[in-house]
This record gives sequence, structure tokens and C-alpha cells, in this order.
Amino acid sequence: MEKPALITNNTKRRHKSLSQSLAESITNNIRSGILKPGEKLPTESAIMELYEVSRTVVREAISHLQAAGLVHTRHGVGTFIQEPPASNPLSLQKDAIVTVRDVLDILELRISLETEAAWLAASRRTEEQMTAITSAFEDIQRHVPRDSASVNADMRFHQLIAKATGNRYFVDILSDLGNTLIPRARLDSAAISQEAGNAYLERVNREHEDIHNAILRKDPEGARAAMRTHLSNSRERLRMAQQKFEESQKNSG
Repeated sequence: MEKPALITNNTKRRHKSLSQSLAESITNNIRSGILKPGEKLPTESAIMELYEVSRTVVREAISHLQAAGLVHTRHGVGTFIQEPPASNPLSLQKDAIVTVRDVLDILELRISLETEAAWLAASRRTEEQMTAITSAFEDIQRHVPRDSASVNADMRFHQLIAKATGNRYFVDILSDLGNTLIPRARLDSAAISQEAGNAYLERVNREHEDIHNAILRKDPEGARAAMRTHLSNSRERLRMAQQKFEESQKNSG
């Protein structure tokens, strides 16, 4: 198993980052074929020594991998790489979305999916659907600080646009992903400061306003362009924030 550069500062503040970094490293080894289905992971002690982390960090990382369906543990025997379970090809397992890299990839999917959803919503939406979209948008505006209410309002806004397409498959796919759709829910993963986070949300809310207004005036091309701008910007903001976070960890190590 290949060893990456991990954070070695043992303060509480970075404990979560250590377990996430370890989970991401093992995930990369699995996806690249270094670790294959059926193979046994090294023992906890061996992983601790290899990565220079505590037993708690190792156990938390393995829990992440179990939630993602990448490993399974046989008590008294060890932890083994899991064969990916057979699933509906249209079903996306949100438990498998565990890293910022995963969220960036999901945003690429959303760009292609939701730009067309916005176009269709502006073309087909009813007055009743528009009222619901406006209500969700107003909830987003009321909850600019980072909290669960802002995440829920954001998710509802996008799902209502999908519903206004009249195509249930847009709704099914977005609902399947759940809160992992919303980059603001991963702000802490990207280590954005409170000040920067609030500025981020203000910009995002202006983008939401452009989407809302285009659908309101039944402007399909405007809605498509506004959604593409919003999601492309969201992906770039998260990518840059993660890059800044990784550089700060490297410099502090």
C-alpha cells in the first residue's frame, strides 16, 4: 500500500483531517488498482506505523471506507477490500462521496444535468411551481450564515427547478444525491474562514437570484446560462479553497 504525504500535527483541530486524508489515500490505492478486491488491508498497527497516525485515526478512516462500501471487516480476521456492489446504474450512492475530489466530480455532473433542467423549467414551469421556487429562493436569502437551514433551502431550490421540468428522472437523480449536491455543506472540508465563507454565500445567492429571475420571466436561454455560471463558479471556488487548504497544511507540516 502506497503512503501519501499526510498531516502529522496531532492537535484536535486536525484530527478529522488526518482520518479523512488516510481514507482518501486508501481510496486512491483502491481506485488505482494497487489494492484489489479480496485483498486484506494491513493491520491497524501496520497502518499506524506506515502513516504515523494514531489508532483512533485509523479506525475512523476505516469507518469512512466501510460507509463508502469500499471495505468490509470480518471480526477477528481483518479488513478486506470489497467488490463494488451491483446497483442501479442511475443510482448514485451518496455515502461513497467522501472527499472534496468526489464533490468536484459531482459538480461536473451537475453542470451538464442542471443547465438543461433550468432550460426546461423556464419553458415548462407552472405558476404554482414558480411560487414554490420563489419560496425556496427567499429561504436561501434569509439564511445567508452557514447553517443547516441554508443547506436545506439550497437543496430544495435545485430540486424544485428539477421538478418544474416535468421529467421525474431529473428529480430522482438530484434526490438520490441528497445534501452532497450542495458545496456549501462542504465548506468546512475546504477550510474556508468565516469571513470568506460569508462572502462565498453572498456570491452564490446572487447567482441563485439570476437563475430565479430567468425562470420567472420564462427565459430558457437565460436560465441555462445562469445555472451554468452558478455551478461552474461553485466548482472553481471549491477547487481553489481545497488547494489553499492543502497548501496551508503542507506549509504547517
